Amino acid sequence: MKVGMIGIGLMGHGIAGNIVKQGHELAMLEHPGNQPLDALKAAGAVSLRSAAELAARSDVVILVLTGSPQVEAVLTGPGGVLEGLRPGSVVIDCSTAIPSSTLRMAQAVQAAGGRFLDAPMTRTPKEAAAGRLNLLVGGEAALLQECRPLLECFAENIVHAGQVAAGHGMKLLHNYVSLGMVSLLCEAAACAGRNGVAPEVFVDVLVKGGGGGTALERMKPYLLAQDPSGLRFSIANACKDLGYYNAMASDAGAAKDIAAAVLATLEGALSHCEPGAFMPELASILGQPTRPATPAAAD
Repeated sequence: MKVGMIGIGLMGHGIAGNIVKQGHELAMLEHPGNQPLDALKAAGAVSLRSAAELAARSDVVILVLTGSPQVEAVLTGPGGVLEGLRPGSVVIDCSTAIPSSTLRMAQAVQAAGGRFLDAPMTRTPKEAAAGRLNLLVGGEAALLQECRPLLECFAENIVHAGQVAAGHGMKLLHNYVSLGMVSLLCEAAACAGRNGVAPEVFVDVLVKGGGGGTALERMKPYLLAQDPSGLRFSIANACKDLGYYNAMASDAGAAKDIAAAVLATLEGALSHCEPGAFMPELASILGQPTRPATPAAAD
């Protein structure tokens, strides 16, 4: 299969590597945000400077981008994917996006003669490199079945969430819950420090009680040794994802008081951290004597 990929970042690099390993022809879009491409090129992948040119030579175009504005630009902008998309080709959007935008982009792809799946990911760059991502897929079941062999090159678990945009909606639900739990742990850890509770005691008690779980396991290296590598997810990306979740909840008229508070906490921390700071570092930011004020949540 001829595959085109746009977005060779931390997650996309692992996906690309596994696609090449399975013998598919891979073309990648040159972009300053890409990880180094030398190993992929050595394995046979080629790089192109035009999204339209990439689409014109691809059976499937996979997007692994930051969010909805980037997806919309690369699909519908000048020289974008839709200018070169071949009839019947498939666009698979593995980005994190707002469902209302996803629906518009799916309609644009279909109007151009293509087909569309949203397939956002969970897990980390480590699992991306190992070909063990989780995919949450929105779109027609028959199209998912057609694309499953390709998706299985880089995914261990593939869940059909429903029709188009259901995958992106489920991803936002997942990230709200997981990032919300991490944020809660960070705030609790900051309070523990201000009250003289030793980090090892804090962690040990939570592990043995109701506070244990995946979020704490990813936070433990930072809480115990100031090592943020257990959760290489930036505070900036968390702000983006929680903003998308709040937008989705507003569109649906759903309750979002807690989500708005988490977003406000992250936005306050973002103005007090180094660029690229990872989520575990939120514990230290919130523990500062002059911690960031929490802005009022806006609808």
